[in-house]
Amino acid sequence: MSYQPNDHYLVPQTVRATRTLPRRNMRDIGLGPSVSADVAVTGPQDQQTTELARRYELLERLGVPTSASRDFDELARDMATQAGFLYGFVNLFLEEQTFVGLHQPPADSGYVIVGRTMSRDHGWCPEVMTRKKALPLHDVHASPRFSGNHVVDAVGIRSYFGAPLIHDSGTVLGTVCVIDPEKRPLSEARRLRDIVINAGAQVMDHIAHAPVR
Repeated sequence: MSYQPNDHYLVPQTVRATRTLPRRNMRDIGLGPSVSADVAVTGPQDQQTTELARRYELLERLGVPTSASRDFDELARDMATQAGFLYGFVNLFLEEQTFVGLHQPPADSGYVIVGRTMSRDHGWCPEVMTRKKALPLHDVHASPRFSGNHVVDAVGIRSYFGAPLIHDSGTVLGTVCVIDPEKRPLSEARRLRDIVINAGAQVMDHIAHAPVR
């Protein structure tokens, strides 16, 4: 039986909580896997273009899917279950943040049902990509820097824990993260951070053992 990754997440129109995550506007760069990474870097936009091209080339060489994957869905589910969070993501930074792994509540749960993509400048994963280390936010409203976020309004998120997916070459492919509408005690932050760090290591181990093209 063929895998239909989106069927499980289809939501009837009568479920009012259904909505998509914020999407970028058309001014953001668009780049496909055929674009070469061998380009001159002259500014921040060119730097992003170069990094994106390198990411595509590495993903293609490693044979990593850039669409929904059953294996990554399972990894996202296991991570969210361990953390006790409603949502879990394995997130590749392509033209948009692309959730190749996704775990979320059932469609009839009353919680917001999210899609498989989001703007590259929304959420907290862009911060994880930049800092190249885990970001633990037990309460996103505890820090003014992180409380003003499109995802807070779109999904009503109060806690976020994310970690980067870094290849041995140094290329940051994306992130893993969990989010939840309930804040967590500060005393739980280290344990939850370690869960997403370990999940990121599992994702990279899975990538490393995939057939190389």
